[in-house]
Amino acid sequence: MTDATTEPTQEPTQPGHASRLLRFGANYTPTRGWFHHWLDFDIDEVRADLESIAGLGLDHVRVFPLWPVFQPSRTLIRPRAVEQLLCLVDTAAACGLDVAVDGVQGHLSGFDFLPTWIRTWQRRNLFTDPDAVSGVEAYLCTLAAALADRPNFLGMTLGNEVNQFSGDPHPDPDRVDPTGAAAWLDRMLKACEDGAPHRLHLHAEDDKVWYLDGHPFTPEHAVCLGAATTVHSWVFNGTAQKHGPTGAATLHHAEYLVELATAWASDPRRPVWLQEVGAPRPHIPPRSAADFAETTVRNVATCANVWGVTWWCSHDVDRALADFPELEYDLGLLTVDREVKPAGRRLARLVDELRAHPPTPAPRRLALAFDPGDPATAPRRSTCAPGGPVFEAWARLADTGIRAALVRADRAADADHLNARGITEVVTPMRSCSEHRRNPPWTSPMTPSAPPAAA
Repeated sequence: MTDATTEPTQEPTQPGHASRLLRFGANYTPTRGWFHHWLDFDIDEVRADLESIAGLGLDHVRVFPLWPVFQPSRTLIRPRAVEQLLCLVDTAAACGLDVAVDGVQGHLSGFDFLPTWIRTWQRRNLFTDPDAVSGVEAYLCTLAAALADRPNFLGMTLGNEVNQFSGDPHPDPDRVDPTGAAAWLDRMLKACEDGAPHRLHLHAEDDKVWYLDGHPFTPEHAVCLGAATTVHSWVFNGTAQKHGPTGAATLHHAEYLVELATAWASDPRRPVWLQEVGAPRPHIPPRSAADFAETTVRNVATCANVWGVTWWCSHDVDRALADFPELEYDLGLLTVDREVKPAGRRLARLVDELRAHPPTPAPRRLALAFDPGDPATAPRRSTCAPGGPVFEAWARLADTGIRAALVRADRAADADHLNARGITEVVTPMRSCSEHRRNPPWTSPMTPSAPPAAA
């Protein structure tokens, strides 16, 4: 496995954590036709959408070309579709917005968008078939090369949660093992770098990568490949069901994922992009959405390594469109008529505040240790999942106001690693929240071989 980290040359793409100039954006969901708008592309509608996003004070959008529309044949990448993408990016620039572009779409809001040349009669494995792999490689390189001279182009994300194609519960998975997944990621990131050198090229998975035992895309892939680590935080994964919309575990879930990503990284300064986070109903009732949005972002802003927050999503989905999961319709910061919703107003005020007064990272002297097993495959990563002992202990600490770090068990006695992260005490989760009133919710400290200096 190679490290495909690149150092962007444009100031807006630089993810250094020392400046604490956090980025705030939205995942762009077009108001007219949703992502099917690529079939009837209307730049005036796009411009109105982007102006409404910029009106919230956000600085970037993440956009989603539909893969079958852009590459309907393995050897045909439609020039007109690429021109429309460039037109969108240029329009965003005129609105003061930077743009991150996803490639393989892939999977969006419960729907799969896959070209016919890898399905049905032409069935090919997305990750292992040589023709499929070379076709995706050419597609990503073509998009990146077309975008390379746009100053507001942040970089490519390989695709939206492409890992969900690799195994259960997908109904028709393209099976791959961790070695094959790493090879695919490495090759696709190189294609993006070849097309547009020195940009923020990334890959993005849902939380299976952090929580699901046996999943072929692993935490090590997430923190070793690409220019930054991405996390997608959705509290309908059991967190809100167990802890409710205002529970500490729910309100700190995104912060927890950022800290978990930091714990996996070998570079303690590796940036983490909270690339998706939203307030899904009924898990987060509409009356609670604004409070949830503000508290979630404030909590994430305490993390030292966070690059930025990109809310899912910009606009609601038009209810004239059928068959979406119910929670997908009302996730926007704005309505389909581009009216700002309460959560949008709250985030706009918060963004102004955090820009005027950049947050100082919270010191995290205490770390909870977790043991996922072999780091290469993380066979016991579910210990960190919602309901698992690490997650629940961390949430109990958060509920008492303690902002804990996380540390992998094989690094728990590594004084250099702990010192680099400012950790002075490592503990293992054990006891219940009720016991914490009398005793800390952990077993005896795991003392490093040499005590790390205070940060």
